Amino acid sequence: MTYSPPTTNRTRRGRPARAKRWVVAAASVVTLGLVAWPVMSYFEIPPFTDKGDPISFGKGADGKGGGDRTPGSKALMPLGPDAGFKVSGTVPEDGSKVAVTTYEGKKSGFKGKVWVWAPKEYDDPKYAKSGFPVLIALPGGAGFPNNYWMGSDLKLQASISKWAKEGKSLPFIIAMPVLNPENHDKDPKDPKLGQYWDGSDIPGQPKMGTWLTEDVPQLIKENFRTIKSRDGWAFMGSSTGASAGLKSVLQKPDKFKAVIASGPDIVPDSRLWAGHAKEKADNSSDVLAQRLIASKGPDVYLGLQVGSSEPVKPPIDRFVDKYGNKGPVKTKYHVIQGGEHNAASYVPNMETGGLIQWISEHMQGPTP
Repeated sequence: MTYSPPTTNRTRRGRPARAKRWVVAAASVVTLGLVAWPVMSYFEIPPFTDKGDPISFGKGADGKGGGDRTPGSKALMPLGPDAGFKVSGTVPEDGSKVAVTTYEGKKSGFKGKVWVWAPKEYDDPKYAKSGFPVLIALPGGAGFPNNYWMGSDLKLQASISKWAKEGKSLPFIIAMPVLNPENHDKDPKDPKLGQYWDGSDIPGQPKMGTWLTEDVPQLIKENFRTIKSRDGWAFMGSSTGASAGLKSVLQKPDKFKAVIASGPDIVPDSRLWAGHAKEKADNSSDVLAQRLIASKGPDVYLGLQVGSSEPVKPPIDRFVDKYGNKGPVKTKYHVIQGGEHNAASYVPNMETGGLIQWISEHMQGPTP
């Protein structure tokens, strides 16, 4: 005979009760996960982040690279090879991704990190055959091992995204390379503290000018749909990065059309120029503006801004008075009332001062 234990009310009620508790517990875990996910993702806590995951921007309309295959098109399809970008962060406002790779420049021989960001429009099917304009964003300060524009705290990417939707800016691809070949701020006791390279090819030093104006654009052309002509290429930057961007546009107006330079020096002043007066002059925005005007070269659009509260005001007033809107040198100048010498002042005033809209009006945007 098979034994069957007696059934009690407790037994009959216990199983449904336990099942109900499990359901409630599971629902609580799911709810907690839904609430916690944005927080965990924001602070990049595994497994709630895609940081480090591979990401590619390089496929053209047909899913392949290969450059120009459409005669007469203003767009340049990605040249390849794929640079192996990995996700480095997420823009909280729209979920778009910032990515990073380490790139060895073929012309400069310098190897360094480059961060990139593409606007939401880049993935819009109606722009699948369109090239996008590029903004090369350069930082102030050490400019190594990071480029501070790659972080979400200064809201450069979120601002470009917002302004593009409002019709105040083109939807720029943003390239954010390291500016200097080493961190000169690492040790206050180091006699090299404050040493920088002026975004230039200083004799006997890493060729940072070639890195910024030749190699970084080549990386972007290899991995993104871009604009063939200089109408799709510009710089922006703050402090030393602004100086490098301003100089680069004046030096190579055949490659770059515009710049937004915030708090730039006009004349290079690195100690590394000692004994190289001619080369130093060849990298001075003051000298380059004179030369461009004299040669009646192609028009360049220089958006300049400075904070009224900066402790040492760069000589932008004199530069604008001397060269502004003379011949090919077109300028728009904005003084930020109460503004300081920092990126937090500069980014919102790219809109307030009208600089981002001004350069956008003179550049080529994507066309569906």
